[in-house]
Amino acid sequence: MEILDGKKVSNDIKNEIAAEVAKMKEKGEKVPHLAAVIVGNDGASLTYVGSKVRSCERVGFESTLIRLPSTTSEQELLKKIEELNEDTNIDGFIVQLPLPEQIDTQEVIMAIHPDKDVDGFHPTNFGKMALDMSTFIPATPFGILELLERYNVDTKGKHTVVIGRSHIVGRPMSILMGRKGWPGNSTVTLTHSHTKNITQIISQADIVISALGVPKFLKAEMVKDDAVIIDVGITRVPDDSRERGYYITGDVDFENVSKKASYITPVPGGVGPMTIAMLLKNTLLARERHRMKK
Repeated sequence: MEILDGKKVSNDIKNEIAAEVAKMKEKGEKVPHLAAVIVGNDGASLTYVGSKVRSCERVGFESTLIRLPSTTSEQELLKKIEELNEDTNIDGFIVQLPLPEQIDTQEVIMAIHPDKDVDGFHPTNFGKMALDMSTFIPATPFGILELLERYNVDTKGKHTVVIGRSHIVGRPMSILMGRKGWPGNSTVTLTHSHTKNITQIISQADIVISALGVPKFLKAEMVKDDAVIIDVGITRVPDDSRERGYYITGDVDFENVSKKASYITPVPGGVGPMTIAMLLKNTLLARERHRMKK
């Protein structure tokens, strides 16, 4: 069994990006600029956005953090997005999810210009991804592809089972694993809450990608020997015995499943760090596209 170490790989990617940015600075060129918008005071979102800002600093990007109150209306947020779309100094930006209930998430995603949509959520970018065209791939699926590639995991002709059909992970992951190329060329089964005989389907998988959000859903008896296990789930489980009052776990019963797997991602330290690294990579790509257009 080999650990797919997202923390190590993400650090490697950040070092590679930092080297590229250093060359830009030497030439007197504009460095990439990433902006992040957060609405409200959700603890997990604040932590995540803070990590993105620190990552920008590490690789030499410029970054802008825009904090709006939880009472912000949809129109106010859309106006801010329009400003960011028109700001030529900013290469890409994200609006941190989830948003307060008075704001329609889909309207917000639609308002972000596809050329600055470094999260890869806009329908234009999603459609290009589905058609194997050059575009921004959503950061978490992009990170999974990068892990598989850097650890030289064979995906050709393999049976990949994706658990969960969210627009952010499950659905794009099912498209990407079935695409022509590598990682890809696998036969994909997309499962969800209404899938019948899900345990039987999972037991046939060479590669399991779980993005369900149910702690320790995937048990050892559900997977076959030498399966590749990608755990995207991350859940805070209350635990009064711990100083923080909770512990973090994934969708996979890591202790037992790891004994059967050929490759497996830990939680934390697996897919999570890769998401931020690939967001930086998308921002670098956005900067290059803007430069080429000029």
